[in-house]
Amino acid sequence: MSFDLYSIESVTNGHPDKVCDQVSDAILDEALAQDPRSRVAIESFGGHGILTIGGELTTNAQINYEKVARDLYLRIGYQDNLEIRTRIVKQSPDIALGVDTGGAGDQGIMYGYATKATSDYLPFGYGLVNKITKGLQNLRETGKLEWLRPDGKAQVTVKSNKLKTLLISTQHSKDVSQEEIRFDLISNLINPLLAQEGIENKGLEILINPTGKFEQGGFEADTGLTGRKIMIDTYGGLYPHGGGCFSGKDPTKVDRSAAYMCRFVAKNLVANGYAKECIVSVAYAIGRAEPLMVNAINENGKSIDKKVVQSFDFRPLAIIERLNLRRPIYLQTAAYGHFSNQDFPWEKLIEL
Repeated sequence: MSFDLYSIESVTNGHPDKVCDQVSDAILDEALAQDPRSRVAIESFGGHGILTIGGELTTNAQINYEKVARDLYLRIGYQDNLEIRTRIVKQSPDIALGVDTGGAGDQGIMYGYATKATSDYLPFGYGLVNKITKGLQNLRETGKLEWLRPDGKAQVTVKSNKLKTLLISTQHSKDVSQEEIRFDLISNLINPLLAQEGIENKGLEILINPTGKFEQGGFEADTGLTGRKIMIDTYGGLYPHGGGCFSGKDPTKVDRSAAYMCRFVAKNLVANGYAKECIVSVAYAIGRAEPLMVNAINENGKSIDKKVVQSFDFRPLAIIERLNLRRPIYLQTAAYGHFSNQDFPWEKLIEL
């Protein structure tokens, strides 16, 4: 299941798609903070002065959607005045019929992956590229590099578990040269991070703002949409993903909760010695609690389903209870990956 040569990317919290993910999850968190039983499915679409928030929400919470979104937008670091439109209605009673009895909120297939090769049980490049983009945010918010602006992305290419290429594209102010940008990022971000990770930079190709300029960013330059970065938010496109996005969805939506559970199971199977690498998958029918399928294979393609069935319950309400998912914890998942923070409940290690 491992790759000898691969590339993997990440974007900053100011990327337009990530702004939309964060808006959707900020509204979810506000709903859960007031009413843990809230049913939430919120999508955001933004660009060129307008942010549209739509979806379905059934809750006792009182939420000022525009205020939540605008406050978050300012916190991320943007100053332009958005026009914010909302179209949020109550969840379909047809869906509620199945969910109210503990069934899955939709059909679908979810996946989880883990590897013993790294301390975070994720591909080597995945953790590294998220640290690069998070580092851009930290340098901007601390004021260490005043020319940095919120939008940005990074990409790494890895060959034989060695870093081959490192690419950063970052939004910047008009009064800084590309030479200064390159020097500042190598000195303040790249070299310290590589040293911290014990990575040699011999032969490493470093590309920074290869177009030559990145002054316009965010909604001024591009559009954003909830869920459009879900592949790089999970396993970077290296391993399967069922297709459903996470942000803006409460835990009755198995797109989110079951994907977290699959990661939890895969990681703990590896940590307990049942595999060196593991892929876990599960499938659901809408309104039905029992999964249609639960499957787990190791690095040799051998089934380890028996241990999964013995140790883990994939019914939606059981997942919610085990991982304690009815809490306002989701905004912090909406940037830098859903599996990068070891404090997330689905990242906890247990004994099997």
